[in-house]
Amino acid sequence: MKMKLNRTIILAAALLLLKASAVYAAVGCTLTDPDRDIRRLFSKATNYKTEFFSIKENGGPPLHAEIEKKLGDKLDTVYETDDVPYAYYTVLQGKTVIGYVHGVNQKGRFGGMQLILATDTQGKILDFYYQKLTSPEAKAFRNKKFTKQFVGLTLKEFYTTDISKKIADPSKSNARDYQSTLRGLKKNLIIYDIFKLNRKFDPVFKKQQESKEKPETEQNKSGEKES
Repeated sequence: MKMKLNRTIILAAALLLLKASAVYAAVGCTLTDPDRDIRRLFSKATNYKTEFFSIKENGGPPLHAEIEKKLGDKLDTVYETDDVPYAYYTVLQGKTVIGYVHGVNQKGRFGGMQLILATDTQGKILDFYYQKLTSPEAKAFRNKKFTKQFVGLTLKEFYTTDISKKIADPSKSNARDYQSTLRGLKKNLIIYDIFKLNRKFDPVFKKQQESKEKPETEQNKSGEKES
């Protein structure tokens, strides 16, 4: 099986990456070998297409602020600038979309990480792996016993539960890289939801925010009545 990129997409991607290379912060996370990686992640794939999106070109400062709110953290000024191009590989079987592959750069304790997700068309994780990881405990993080625990999760779980209580840190003394992994995966799913899933999980986030604000509102009302 031989899969080829659309030439127009290749040219657009090349120009975008050439522009991005002028600034270190604007380097995105792309697959090292897309043909090989897509085939490995989706055995039934016959082709794929590649698209690039950035926060700057798809919402700018308001989108930047929205992502930070959903993430619950500030975006890194080196790895996560608004002009970073995020690559999305839409996987096809014939003319049918069967999934997506996408990754993000994430700052780790010993350097940059590259976290790659394969997801179905509804946003469920099918596979997760580190394309890049610099850590003395890299073997523990790359172990399938750890990475396979994320299979089946969606952005909903990252919004509504504490993932660290479901999936334990596989390292002995590298909690920072573990927390960076969870943060990077959440961010990956957030921007994937915005750029490719038409904000499918926004209602979940909104409901979660309302549930957090409700006790405080009720407490304020109770205080007002007492006074």
